[in-house]
Amino acid sequence: MQNTIYSSIQTSAHPQKRQLAVLIDPDKSDKNSIVEVARMVDLYGADMVLVGGSLITGNFLEHSIEILKDFTQVPVVLFPGNSFHISRKADGILLLSLISGRNPELLIGSHVVAAPVLKDAGLEIMPTGYMLIESGKLTSVVYMSNTTPIPSNKNDIALCTALAGEMLGMKLIYMDAGSGAHRPVPQEMIRYVKNNISIPLIVGGGITSVELARNAWQAGADVVVVGNALEKEPGFIKELCLAKDELNKVQVR
Repeated sequence: MQNTIYSSIQTSAHPQKRQLAVLIDPDKSDKNSIVEVARMVDLYGADMVLVGGSLITGNFLEHSIEILKDFTQVPVVLFPGNSFHISRKADGILLLSLISGRNPELLIGSHVVAAPVLKDAGLEIMPTGYMLIESGKLTSVVYMSNTTPIPSNKNDIALCTALAGEMLGMKLIYMDAGSGAHRPVPQEMIRYVKNNISIPLIVGGGITSVELARNAWQAGADVVVVGNALEKEPGFIKELCLAKDELNKVQVR
Protein backbone atom coordinates (compact mmCIF):
# COMPACT_ATOMS: atom_id res chain seq x y z
CA MET A 1 0.00 0.00 0.00
CA GLN A 2 1.45 3.39 -0.98
CA ASN A 3 1.49 6.01 1.76
CA THR A 4 0.85 8.87 -0.63
CA ILE A 5 -1.48 10.93 1.59
CA TYR A 6 0.79 10.74 4.62
CA SER A 7 3.86 11.42 2.49
CA SER A 8 2.21 14.59 1.20
CA ILE A 9 1.40 15.76 4.74
CA GLN A 10 4.89 14.91 5.97
CA THR A 11 6.64 16.52 3.00
CA SER A 12 4.63 19.71 3.43
CA ALA A 13 5.26 19.79 7.19
CA HIS A 14 9.06 20.03 6.97
CA PRO A 15 9.17 23.46 5.29
CA GLN A 16 5.85 24.12 7.07
CA LYS A 17 3.75 24.49 3.98
CA ARG A 18 0.35 24.82 5.62
CA GLN A 19 -2.52 22.57 4.58
CA LEU A 20 -6.32 22.78 4.89
CA ALA A 21 -8.61 19.82 5.48
CA VAL A 22 -12.36 20.24 5.02
CA LEU A 23 -14.49 18.08 7.32
CA ILE A 24 -17.86 16.75 6.16
CA ASP A 25 -20.29 15.13 8.58
CA PRO A 26 -22.63 12.85 6.57
CA ASP A 27 -25.41 13.38 9.11
CA LYS A 28 -25.38 17.13 8.42
CA SER A 29 -24.99 17.00 4.65
CA ASP A 30 -26.95 16.23 1.52
CA LYS A 31 -25.88 15.68 -2.07
CA ASN A 32 -26.13 19.34 -3.09
CA SER A 33 -24.09 20.61 -0.16
CA ILE A 34 -21.38 18.00 -0.69
CA VAL A 35 -21.15 18.79 -4.41
CA GLU A 36 -20.79 22.49 -3.60
CA VAL A 37 -18.06 21.82 -1.02
CA ALA A 38 -16.23 19.48 -3.43
CA ARG A 39 -16.23 22.08 -6.18
CA MET A 40 -14.95 24.75 -3.79
CA VAL A 41 -12.21 22.41 -2.59
CA ASP A 42 -10.97 21.81 -6.13
CA LEU A 43 -11.41 25.41 -7.28
CA TYR A 44 -9.53 27.08 -4.42
CA GLY A 45 -7.04 24.40 -3.44
CA ALA A 46 -7.95 22.73 -0.15
CA ASP A 47 -5.67 19.75 0.42
CA MET A 48 -7.99 16.96 1.55
CA VAL A 49 -11.52 16.16 2.67
CA LEU A 50 -12.20 14.33 5.94
CA VAL A 51 -15.48 12.44 6.24
CA GLY A 52 -16.90 11.42 9.59
CA GLY A 53 -18.44 12.46 12.88
CA SER A 54 -18.85 11.42 16.49
CA LEU A 55 -22.15 9.70 15.74
CA ILE A 56 -23.26 8.90 12.21
CA THR A 57 -26.92 7.88 12.48
CA GLY A 58 -27.84 7.62 8.81
CA ASN A 59 -26.61 5.54 5.88
CA PHE A 60 -25.07 8.42 3.95
CA LEU A 61 -21.37 7.75 4.68
CA GLU A 62 -20.57 5.73 1.57
CA HIS A 63 -22.75 7.86 -0.67
CA SER A 64 -21.00 10.99 0.65
CA ILE A 65 -17.65 9.51 -0.33
CA GLU A 66 -18.94 8.52 -3.78
CA ILE A 67 -20.13 12.08 -4.42
CA LEU A 68 -16.81 13.52 -3.28
CA LYS A 69 -14.85 11.14 -5.50
CA ASP A 70 -16.98 12.23 -8.46
CA PHE A 71 -16.48 15.94 -7.91
CA THR A 72 -13.02 16.44 -6.41
CA GLN A 73 -9.48 15.26 -7.09
CA VAL A 74 -8.11 15.65 -3.55
CA PRO A 75 -7.79 12.69 -1.14
CA VAL A 76 -10.92 11.65 0.74
CA VAL A 77 -9.96 10.46 4.22
CA LEU A 78 -12.14 8.80 6.84
CA PHE A 79 -12.32 10.49 10.25
CA PRO A 80 -14.09 7.69 12.14
CA GLY A 81 -16.18 8.02 15.27
CA ASN A 82 -16.25 4.25 15.79
CA SER A 83 -15.29 0.96 14.16
CA PHE A 84 -18.37 0.98 11.90
CA HIS A 85 -17.24 4.13 10.07
CA ILE A 86 -15.13 2.31 7.49
CA SER A 87 -15.54 2.36 3.72
CA ARG A 88 -13.22 0.98 1.07
CA LYS A 89 -14.43 3.76 -1.23
CA ALA A 90 -12.29 6.33 0.62
CA ASP A 91 -8.60 6.86 -0.05
CA GLY A 92 -7.39 6.60 3.51
CA ILE A 93 -8.29 6.65 7.18
CA LEU A 94 -7.02 8.47 10.25
CA LEU A 95 -6.79 5.52 12.62
CA LEU A 96 -7.50 7.47 15.78
CA SER A 97 -6.23 6.38 19.17
CA LEU A 98 -7.67 8.67 21.85
CA ILE A 99 -4.44 9.16 23.77
CA SER A 100 -5.77 12.06 25.86
CA GLY A 101 -8.37 9.81 27.49
CA ARG A 102 -8.34 6.60 29.51
CA ASN A 103 -11.14 4.79 27.73
CA PRO A 104 -9.57 1.46 26.65
CA GLU A 105 -12.06 0.97 23.84
CA LEU A 106 -10.82 4.13 22.14
CA LEU A 107 -7.17 3.41 22.88
CA ILE A 108 -7.13 -0.12 21.42
CA GLY A 109 -10.44 -1.98 21.80
CA SER A 110 -12.24 -0.60 18.74
CA HIS A 111 -9.07 -0.97 16.71
CA VAL A 112 -8.96 -4.72 17.41
CA VAL A 113 -12.53 -5.05 16.14
CA ALA A 114 -11.80 -2.97 13.05
CA ALA A 115 -8.40 -4.50 12.19
CA PRO A 116 -9.55 -7.34 9.89
CA VAL A 117 -11.94 -5.02 8.05
CA LEU A 118 -9.21 -2.42 7.61
CA LYS A 119 -6.73 -5.02 6.40
CA ASP A 120 -9.18 -6.02 3.68
CA ALA A 121 -10.29 -2.51 2.77
CA GLY A 122 -7.12 -1.41 1.01
CA LEU A 123 -7.14 2.04 2.62
CA GLU A 124 -4.04 4.03 3.42
CA ILE A 125 -3.94 3.75 7.20
CA MET A 126 -2.48 6.65 9.17
CA PRO A 127 -2.06 5.92 12.91
CA THR A 128 -3.06 9.14 14.67
CA GLY A 129 -2.68 10.18 18.29
CA TYR A 130 -5.99 11.95 18.92
CA MET A 131 -6.09 14.51 21.73
CA LEU A 132 -9.22 16.26 22.98
CA ILE A 133 -8.63 19.76 24.33
CA GLU A 134 -11.10 21.49 26.66
CA SER A 135 -13.05 24.15 24.76
CA GLY A 136 -15.59 25.62 27.16
CA LYS A 137 -18.38 23.34 25.94
CA LEU A 138 -19.45 19.72 26.35
CA THR A 139 -18.89 18.66 22.74
CA SER A 140 -20.30 15.55 21.08
CA VAL A 141 -16.94 13.83 20.96
CA VAL A 142 -16.33 14.37 24.69
CA TYR A 143 -19.77 12.98 25.52
CA MET A 144 -19.53 10.01 23.15
CA SER A 145 -15.96 9.10 24.14
CA ASN A 146 -16.72 9.29 27.87
CA THR A 147 -13.36 10.95 28.50
CA THR A 148 -12.11 14.16 30.07
CA PRO A 149 -10.34 16.55 27.68
CA ILE A 150 -6.96 18.05 28.48
CA PRO A 151 -7.44 21.46 30.18
CA SER A 152 -6.71 24.24 27.72
CA ASN A 153 -4.15 25.83 30.08
CA LYS A 154 -2.14 22.65 30.64
CA ASN A 155 0.48 22.86 27.91
CA ASP A 156 2.76 20.44 29.73
CA ILE A 157 0.13 17.70 29.79
CA ALA A 158 -0.63 18.25 26.11
CA LEU A 159 3.05 18.03 25.22
CA CYS A 160 3.72 14.90 27.26
CA THR A 161 0.64 13.26 25.74
CA ALA A 162 1.76 14.13 22.21
CA LEU A 163 5.29 12.90 22.91
CA ALA A 164 3.93 9.62 24.24
CA GLY A 165 1.88 9.21 21.06
CA GLU A 166 4.95 9.84 18.91
CA MET A 167 7.05 7.41 20.96
CA LEU A 168 4.35 4.76 20.57
CA GLY A 169 4.70 5.06 16.80
CA MET A 170 1.85 7.38 15.87
CA LYS A 171 2.46 9.11 12.53
CA LEU A 172 0.26 12.13 13.27
CA ILE A 173 -0.92 14.10 16.29
CA TYR A 174 -4.44 15.56 16.08
CA MET A 175 -5.41 18.17 18.68
CA ASP A 176 -9.16 18.75 18.61
CA ALA A 177 -11.36 21.16 20.55
CA GLY A 178 -14.38 19.29 19.18
CA SER A 179 -17.23 20.10 16.83
CA GLY A 180 -18.96 23.36 17.72
CA ALA A 181 -16.34 24.25 20.34
CA HIS A 182 -16.66 27.63 22.02
CA ARG A 183 -12.88 28.06 21.88
CA PRO A 184 -10.28 26.55 19.54
CA VAL A 185 -7.07 24.95 20.74
CA PRO A 186 -4.96 27.81 22.19
CA GLN A 187 -2.06 29.10 20.10
CA GLU A 188 0.36 28.73 22.99
CA MET A 189 -0.51 25.04 23.34
CA ILE A 190 -0.18 24.43 19.59
CA ARG A 191 3.22 26.13 19.54
CA TYR A 192 4.46 24.27 22.62
CA VAL A 193 3.51 20.89 21.21
CA LYS A 194 4.71 21.58 17.66
CA ASN A 195 8.13 22.78 18.83
CA ASN A 196 8.75 19.52 20.66
CA ILE A 197 7.49 16.78 18.34
CA SER A 198 8.86 15.63 15.00
CA ILE A 199 5.68 14.34 13.37
CA PRO A 200 2.99 16.44 11.63
CA LEU A 201 0.40 18.22 13.77
CA ILE A 202 -3.29 18.52 12.86
CA VAL A 203 -5.50 21.04 14.68
CA GLY A 204 -9.29 21.36 14.52
CA GLY A 205 -12.42 22.36 16.40
CA GLY A 206 -13.84 25.83 16.98
CA ILE A 207 -12.15 27.40 13.96
CA THR A 208 -14.92 29.69 12.77
CA SER A 209 -12.97 32.51 11.12
CA VAL A 210 -10.00 33.10 8.86
CA GLU A 211 -8.23 34.79 11.77
CA LEU A 212 -8.56 31.69 13.97
CA ALA A 213 -7.31 29.46 11.14
CA ARG A 214 -4.36 31.79 10.55
CA ASN A 215 -3.59 31.78 14.28
CA ALA A 216 -3.46 27.97 14.30
CA TRP A 217 -1.22 27.83 11.23
CA GLN A 218 1.13 30.50 12.55
CA ALA A 219 1.37 28.70 15.90
CA GLY A 220 2.59 25.57 14.12
CA ALA A 221 -0.38 23.54 12.89
CA ASP A 222 0.61 21.68 9.72
CA VAL A 223 -3.02 20.90 8.88
CA VAL A 224 -6.03 22.94 10.01
CA VAL A 225 -9.42 21.20 9.94
CA VAL A 226 -12.61 23.19 9.44
CA GLY A 227 -16.07 21.63 9.45
CA ASN A 228 -18.97 23.28 11.29
CA ALA A 229 -18.25 26.74 9.89
CA LEU A 230 -18.70 25.42 6.35
CA GLU A 231 -22.13 23.90 6.88
CA LYS A 232 -23.86 27.27 6.53
CA GLU A 233 -21.29 28.94 4.28
CA PRO A 234 -19.30 26.66 1.95
CA GLY A 235 -17.80 29.78 0.38
CA PHE A 236 -15.69 30.11 3.54
CA ILE A 237 -13.36 27.58 1.85
CA LYS A 238 -12.23 30.30 -0.56
CA GLU A 239 -11.23 32.67 2.26
CA LEU A 240 -9.39 29.90 4.12
CA CYS A 241 -7.48 28.80 1.03
CA LEU A 242 -6.47 32.38 0.22
CA ALA A 243 -5.15 32.83 3.77
CA LYS A 244 -3.29 29.52 3.55
CA ASP A 245 -1.71 30.44 0.22
CA GLU A 246 -0.67 33.84 1.55
CA LEU A 247 1.08 32.27 4.55
CA ASN A 248 2.81 29.71 2.35
CA LYS A 249 4.15 32.42 0.02
CA VAL A 250 5.56 34.31 3.01
CA GLN A 251 7.18 31.10 4.25
CA VAL A 252 8.82 30.46 0.88
CA ARG A 253 10.41 33.91 0.90
